[in-house]
Amino acid sequence: MVESIRVVSRDVGRILEALSLIMFASIAVAIAWGEEYTIPALLISGAIPLAIGYLLTRLGKGAAEPGKLHGMVIAAAGWFLVAVFGSLPFFFVAATDVLHIGVLGSPPITPTTAAFLNPLNGIFESMSGFTGTGLTMAVHENHLPHVLQWWRSLIEWVGGVGVIVLTTAILARPGSGSLTLYESEARSEKIHPSIVSTVRTIWWIFLLFTVASVTLLWLAGMPLWDAINHAMTGLATGGFSITDNSIATYHSALVDFATVPVMVLGSIAFPVHYLVMQGNLDELWTDLQTRWVFGFFGLGTLVLTVLLAAGHIYSTPFQDFRYALFQFVSAASCTGFQTAGSLGTSWSVAEQLVVSLGMVVGAAAGSTVGGIKLIRAATLTKGTLFRIRGVFYPESVVRHFHMNGRSLSEGELAREFEEAAIISFLWFVFLGIGIFALILTVDPKYTLENAIFEVASAQGNVGLSTGITGPGMPTLDKVVFLFNMWIGRLEIIPVLVLLRALVTGFEVSP
Repeated sequence: MVESIRVVSRDVGRILEALSLIMFASIAVAIAWGEEYTIPALLISGAIPLAIGYLLTRLGKGAAEPGKLHGMVIAAAGWFLVAVFGSLPFFFVAATDVLHIGVLGSPPITPTTAAFLNPLNGIFESMSGFTGTGLTMAVHENHLPHVLQWWRSLIEWVGGVGVIVLTTAILARPGSGSLTLYESEARSEKIHPSIVSTVRTIWWIFLLFTVASVTLLWLAGMPLWDAINHAMTGLATGGFSITDNSIATYHSALVDFATVPVMVLGSIAFPVHYLVMQGNLDELWTDLQTRWVFGFFGLGTLVLTVLLAAGHIYSTPFQDFRYALFQFVSAASCTGFQTAGSLGTSWSVAEQLVVSLGMVVGAAAGSTVGGIKLIRAATLTKGTLFRIRGVFYPESVVRHFHMNGRSLSEGELAREFEEAAIISFLWFVFLGIGIFALILTVDPKYTLENAIFEVASAQGNVGLSTGITGPGMPTLDKVVFLFNMWIGRLEIIPVLVLLRALVTGFEVSP
């Protein structure tokens, strides 16, 4: 038990140290925008996780490499604590006037910023950011200080790739523990034999795509600051915006269509991006997940376009296609940008449920998206058909299951099918629990389909909203959504392992 605590402490401490570094780096934004009054808040916010991270790292110095179960506990605990400590900039910036921190001046705090004086709102915002969800407690995002606009975008950008991936990249240490932690963050495919090389390559790809996305959005007509923030949150498929009405603020079809490829880039697995950049363009259609990404996005857009046309919500077929494409890609990529206003009041039940399906399924594993993931949908679909066809073969026949360039025996298929089925089952169980909790407490004006939509958005780490989420929502719903976002990002199992470890006295075997 003691050794397990030391193993977990060391790596959770390193995660908190990495968090403090990006807090300190954000001081540059305060200086650039003349918001020096936020500097003390950022310094205090960074000093707290740095000190706690240092103590935890010292406690675990010399501990053994983490095993698989240790890795799951570290991932779940690390992500939860990152969300908690990542809320400090929201709280301390909001409290600057109240506590009179520093002598660098403090302008009046708007109601939007003041909402973060409630620590739960800040934790919600931080969890939503790091998990790439995008549901927000900020009523008017354009009223936030630039520092908090940046912090929201930055935590989504970091969370899109993964806090453990970030920690491994900048605080790398030798040993097999890096692979264990990498896999505990719902990742499996490697670009290079070395995990440290893999995560650094992922970050270089991500940086390159971020610059390209900023350029694309800026050329489409976004102001540069807007383009920077929306490129970061769009590529990370997070969806935080710095405007009140998300991408709808710009009233531009060109901006809408420029944002779509940014979201699609975030929906494709990083190893595929790497191979394409190496000149293997055939990966775009030979990779199973990538084919399914384009097929799923295309089919969903087509169905939604037909439904919108039949509902006569918009005046032209072009508008039907424009809003269908953007909303479905945003949902299935788990981004959460909106251009169609409040979907809960303007769209029909069928249209909301189609978008909900996109949020539940998601896109490719190994990308920045949430949801169940297309690879699991493919495994369940193709595996079921394989089992049905097997009834028509003699028992003596040796069959192999072929998927995504791999040939699996029936035993190997059974293991992968079982894993996909368990994750999918648990996903729907917790989705149901969240829906039940929401309908017990939410304003009666919201319907069942609104509740399904909102919980699917939270657990799928999407961020599209029917209007339920906000600082005025019941405390119970905020707590439930925190849990939904947490398990959605880590694919449930690591969180359950952590909870079991806490209940059983932290007896985690390597």
